[in-house]
Amino acid sequence: MEWMKELLWGEGIAHSVMLLSVVIVLGILLGKIKIGGISLGITFVLFVGIFFGHFGFSINSHILHFFKEFGLILFVYSIGMQVGPGFFSSFKKGGITLNMLATGIVALGVITTLVIHYITGLPISTMVGILSGAVTNTPGLGAAQQAYSDIHGEMDNTIALGYAVAYPLGVVGIILSIIFIRFVFRISFEKETDRLNRDDDTHINEPHPVSLVVKNPAIFGKKVGDVSVLIGNHDFVISRIWYDKKEVIELVSADTVLHENDKIFVITTERDIDVVKVFIGEEIPMERKQWIRKESQLINRRIIVTKPSLNGKRLGELKLRRMLGINITRINRAGVDLVASPNLTLQVGDRVNVVGTEAAIKNAEELLGNSMKRLNEPNLVPIFLGIALGILLGSIPITFPGIPQPVKLGLAGGPLIVAILISRFGYKYKLVTYTTMSANLMLREIGITIFLACVGIDAGSGFIETIVYKGGFAWIGYGVIITMIPLLIIGAIGRYFYKINYFTLMGLLAGSTTDPPALAYSNATAGNDAPAVGYATVYPLTMFLRVLSAQLLILLFA
Repeated sequence: MEWMKELLWGEGIAHSVMLLSVVIVLGILLGKIKIGGISLGITFVLFVGIFFGHFGFSINSHILHFFKEFGLILFVYSIGMQVGPGFFSSFKKGGITLNMLATGIVALGVITTLVIHYITGLPISTMVGILSGAVTNTPGLGAAQQAYSDIHGEMDNTIALGYAVAYPLGVVGIILSIIFIRFVFRISFEKETDRLNRDDDTHINEPHPVSLVVKNPAIFGKKVGDVSVLIGNHDFVISRIWYDKKEVIELVSADTVLHENDKIFVITTERDIDVVKVFIGEEIPMERKQWIRKESQLINRRIIVTKPSLNGKRLGELKLRRMLGINITRINRAGVDLVASPNLTLQVGDRVNVVGTEAAIKNAEELLGNSMKRLNEPNLVPIFLGIALGILLGSIPITFPGIPQPVKLGLAGGPLIVAILISRFGYKYKLVTYTTMSANLMLREIGITIFLACVGIDAGSGFIETIVYKGGFAWIGYGVIITMIPLLIIGAIGRYFYKINYFTLMGLLAGSTTDPPALAYSNATAGNDAPAVGYATVYPLTMFLRVLSAQLLILLFA
């Protein structure tokens, strides 16, 4: 039975992988249990790891360190790939206000942490762990541990212990803050819904089909290409034309000539529709199906861009209308429809709406790819190239006046920043960064579960002692303070001074703490997608700031 003893209590690879697997399986299963409609999800892996560590299960320190750091790298890199495409656009329009408020929540959390640190004398490393748990931000925990290790050459288990102690009530505290703001401001869901419907402008840039009849004498006898130049910098595509005299429908090209009373089918945005009407003519009540019914020779089909050579090319460069005799009216990217303007840059994974004859569409499929098999194949080069560059960036020492140790972005910050940049700008350098949502989620979940299991096992031996003899119960109170004070202050400011819709405010508060359970509660309570929009708007910047602030607290005060 020596082999069994070695498998259960040894320090080999088999023992390490088996122990991690058991901890992860039990943690995921127990994390699905809901209490009061709330579950801890995969974070329960941390607590199962602490349980095993408390009862003497351990992993060789070198193996544990590798698994933990590699899991962290996979996790933060996949997060960067997910949030990167929307990171910079999240600052546009109303997103600026929401991101400013989210930044305020992060800053107040840091200030509150420092105040408690100076009042109680609790080590800053422990306080950063409590901070990360109070705002349910696991990447911040990883960043803090990495920064501490870089400075001292060893781990401080109180970082993980503080996180574990503060996390459960952190989840509850976020939801209680959302409820408290509703109670204080006496918010009516009916009024908020009506206001949301009045103020909603998210649709103004989405493609909007409209049928028009040509009435402007200034464009009689002119080509569609010339009309596009006259109208100027507005998003619209003239897809089909119904000649008034011939009573036939044809596909539009740049050389198509417009005549009085010709009917045209236009794809534009609500923002630009009035301008298009002024230049062309009157809107007529003609539905899309009428255009389809009368054009037996034309079909409408969605084609997926899967050829890597098209990644980063502008739609106008392909000259599809002139070369193939087809029209592309809309492009769906990550679930969002965009008007197919000539300056729009194509990316692998785009779904383009094509109108043309059967033969022309087959030629378009050959040009664009339209291969689901190719799309489902993982693009591993950008992933590992990005990780390598991220580690290189994270290892560069940066010296600041007044800071004794050089600052490094570390294994959390470096890969996160590179992933954001690659996913946003990689197409310009012919990098195919497309990854299916399921593949990204798989990579992320594997990374975070391995990381949490390692952290829990490593910290488990001192957990009970910390709670009972080292003031661990007080840590819970500190966590609640760090959770709720910033949320209540900024939530009140956002509602009272900026008049933010409560449903959007719910998403802001959940997103500023990167807390999925709070988002799930907000979505269920609101019954619309406003909380999800608010969450997605602030999530990228908040995630970046949480990781950066955790590192800076360790570097500056530890």
